[in-house]
Amino acid sequence: MNIENQVLGLTRLSHYIKEFLLKNTEHYNENDVDFDFLLKKSEIENPWFTIENQKFALKQWADLLTDENINKWLKEYSLSKTSKRVGLILAGNIPLVGFHDVISVVLSNHIPVIKLSSKDRYMIPFLLKKWNEFSDGNVMFEFVERLENFDAVIATGSNNTARYLEYYFKNHLHIIRKNRTSIAVIKGDETEEELKLLAEDIFRYFGLGCRNVTRLFIPQDYVIDRIFESFLDFQDIINHNKYANNYDYNRAVYLLNQEKFWDNNFVMLKEDEKLFSPLSVINFSRYSSLDEVKDFIAENEENIQCVVAKEELGLDSIALGEAQNPGLDTYADNVDTMKFLSVI
Repeated sequence: MNIENQVLGLTRLSHYIKEFLLKNTEHYNENDVDFDFLLKKSEIENPWFTIENQKFALKQWADLLTDENINKWLKEYSLSKTSKRVGLILAGNIPLVGFHDVISVVLSNHIPVIKLSSKDRYMIPFLLKKWNEFSDGNVMFEFVERLENFDAVIATGSNNTARYLEYYFKNHLHIIRKNRTSIAVIKGDETEEELKLLAEDIFRYFGLGCRNVTRLFIPQDYVIDRIFESFLDFQDIINHNKYANNYDYNRAVYLLNQEKFWDNNFVMLKEDEKLFSPLSVINFSRYSSLDEVKDFIAENEENIQCVVAKEELGLDSIALGEAQNPGLDTYADNVDTMKFLSVI
């Protein structure tokens, strides 16, 4: 296939998304009406996919898919000379979470054979169809209910299903992804604005993504009220029925078990060493030395997607507010998908 046309098609897709997001509904054309209908349909079928969060994900992709970004990304790899069929079992925890894999396979000169998540059935097919149109028919892809006739596979599942996927695909080249989550380390001198950026890392997509922060490290004498104050911009999250159900359930469990927790009526902070926390709960611990944090990161490396912290802490981290803004060269589970695709 013609990669120049594919890249051009992606940049055209980016412009199309940006124009759609800027339009008022009274200015929609027929394609825009279809686009808007799919957003609404996705939210009806999966209430976690609110219109706001879907549009946020679309804007992230539209901003990312520039000619400069794409070509800078691709020049680091030798693309495959032989086109292979690559099976993709996509996740559906947040909107468009599998789109990076699809783009990677196509731009590696392969054909994605896609098993969509039942939670995210509409937007990726719509965007792929548009990409193909904008690329003069140079984007090949296939949607299936069951993976068959493939040369390699990239699959995402829970820690439990990953064991079955590893066994099922043991005779094929594969990347099998598992559950991951993210942590944040507070230095103590963060401004109010920086803490509000941290709130974005926590609450965007209701905290359902692997890049969402579920575990906080705070200095020994840090006033915890400062964190709660920075969360206030997200207080309307409790009006979402499914989120509220999780909040009510977890709060009831902690009360029944007489466990200590901090509560601001829409999220709870719990002093707990666990990396993963239930939805609507953020685990935290106090540290007296950064060595304690570094030890925790080393011990849990396989389960941590990213670390959010100020640069001066000297951790391998990203800035506050950047957890939901990965680049094209940011890979799930830190496994280089493009490198894998270049050698199959």
